[in-house]
Amino acid sequence: MIHKDKSAVARELLDYGWEFFMIKLYREGNLSLSTFASKLELSVSEAIDLLSEFGIESPLDYDDYLKGFEVLK
Repeated sequence: MIHKDKSAVARELLDYGWEFFMIKLYREGNLSLSTFASKLELSVSEAIDLLSEFGIESPLDYDDYLKGFEVLK
């Protein structure tokens, strides 16, 4: 078992709370994907991965994927 001091645990809980709050706002449609990613200091790809961990489907459709692929080229 890892022992952490109370301040480290409190900071970790605040981070988790902030992340959960941002996920909730995104799911309710109050944040765009880019704003969600920005507030959590993640790339859009990392944000999509995080959302999928919580069962929230990717907001990208196949056409968006193809456009991104073209930009990558």
